Amino acid sequence: MMGLTNLNSTHLSSAKITAAQDAIAALDTALDELTHNLSADDRKKYGSINEQNKLFVNKVDDYNHNQPELRSPEVEWDEFNRDYSSRKTMDAMISKLESLTTRKINAKILHDFDNYQAALIDYSFTTYKAGSSAPGFEDKYRDLKQFFVKNSTSTAPPEEKK
Repeated sequence: MMGLTNLNSTHLSSAKITAAQDAIAALDTALDELTHNLSADDRKKYGSINEQNKLFVNKVDDYNHNQPELRSPEVEWDEFNRDYSSRKTMDAMISKLESLTTRKINAKILHDFDNYQAALIDYSFTTYKAGSSAPGFEDKYRDLKQFFVKNSTSTAPPEEKK
């Protein structure tokens, strides 16, 4: 019985690859001014707005717009509004990028699986040909065999009997 192969046989053309790379570069350039390199300590210090605190900010924003007479005069509300708008915009962009990333990771996983299955088939063929002393296959077999070290968790294909 033949194993599952070619789970993803959809491939991008060179033109589409170039277009995607250009789009990523354009996005990177468009958002470059928002780039801030935070240290691990900075992330810990400033990244403490959890879901409960986001709800709090959303409620303050609601009061800001619906009952402005209750706003604190000590808050720069124009900046608050710009930050709030940017936060929502970044959140939407991040969500779309994460979805895109997940879909591309899934496609890559299928390509990786296809490559591995094909490589196993080639290794089995190489093992067979090396056993028949076909020129070049013994060297190829020795070179590939290193990836199948015998241990309790080995995923090596069974060796052909010689």
